[in-house]
Amino acid sequence: MIVEVINTGTELLLGDILNTNFQYLSKALNQKGFDVLYQTTVGDNETRLREVLKIAIARADIIVTTGGLGPTRGDITKEMVASALDLPLELDQETLEKINQFFIHRGICMPENNVKQAMIPQGAHILKNDAGTAPGLAVEADDKLIILLPGPPNEMKHVCTEQMLPFLEEHFAQQGIIHSKVLRLKGIGESTVAEKLDDIIMSQTNPTIAIYARSGEIIIRITAKSIDYAMAEAMIAEMEAEVRKRLEDNIYGVDNESLAKKLGEELLKRNSTISFAESCTGGLASSMLTDIPGSSEYLLGSVVSYSNEAKAKVINVSEDSLKKYGAVSEQVAREMAAGVRNLFSTTLGVGITGIAGPGGGSSEKPVGLVYMAIASEKGIVCQKHKFNGSRTDNKLRSVLAAFSLVFDKLNEEF
Repeated sequence: MIVEVINTGTELLLGDILNTNFQYLSKALNQKGFDVLYQTTVGDNETRLREVLKIAIARADIIVTTGGLGPTRGDITKEMVASALDLPLELDQETLEKINQFFIHRGICMPENNVKQAMIPQGAHILKNDAGTAPGLAVEADDKLIILLPGPPNEMKHVCTEQMLPFLEEHFAQQGIIHSKVLRLKGIGESTVAEKLDDIIMSQTNPTIAIYARSGEIIIRITAKSIDYAMAEAMIAEMEAEVRKRLEDNIYGVDNESLAKKLGEELLKRNSTISFAESCTGGLASSMLTDIPGSSEYLLGSVVSYSNEAKAKVINVSEDSLKKYGAVSEQVAREMAAGVRNLFSTTLGVGITGIAGPGGGSSEKPVGLVYMAIASEKGIVCQKHKFNGSRTDNKLRSVLAAFSLVFDKLNEEF
């Protein structure tokens, strides 16, 4: 079954609200075996909504809309769907009473315009909404199914889970399931991953494989469609084994595991501790590690040594090095790592210094230039990176690159 999701609301197009509804619906529907192939976002405009509905009805078997079921004049989704299917709207007394009770329980008299929410397209199946006043609806016409869901995310999720999905399972034959597994990579670029997996990608059928660059790292999503989870997992496992043969050194985790979490696990396993001296990252590395419960077991302290004065006075970076090489240099990164390790008496000390941008760069030291060093009892190693994103991107990529370096060096036992 081909599904199209139509999200209504001018606020979505203006960027005032993040469209989390589609993400939730797409995942929920795919897991039930329904192929979500199209998504459209349209404002609260009758002409454009009619056009979008016409296109969706022509190319999809199931259309799911979100939003536009409220009591105001701008809430027009139900009216446009009824018009598109040439169905009259009829007052449903049971729905009206439920809406009335919703207000009575809150000690409020129901506004007259809420009667609009009890007007139902003729023959529609009502999807009860216990989280709000607007019921969801399922309307069947000409071998098409249009499902209308409320827009507020908490109401949409409630009606989707409690009403829509059971309705779909009851009215359609077993669709099978669509199951995915995500492999998370470090220390490698998107183009290199694509090159290593090119023959697999070119010959893929089921399962499929896709490569994404997200939030400073690369992920590989393996997706299988099958009759049940056991078979899908077996199909995914076979593909995963082939991917791991080529990228094992770069795969650090699966699904929702983060590099910070995996690094913390590695530090705990080795009974190691860590400290950070951060300049251009401004404490982001420390913040990401402390997002992990139990991180106090291995992160003993950090210094945001943003100024040269802080580098010199707090973590003992030589003023001669700062003058001779500059704050953004391998020499200073090494001294930052050694200085913070000594300050907190940790197994490892990490120093990060660079130019996050958008200003402050030069031809010799451009924006995005970052040095990161790791100090241990066995010595100091340093890496140089050149990132080309925004200030926020450069900070995040610097932290993830530093985590990756620490992770690798722990495994190498340098």
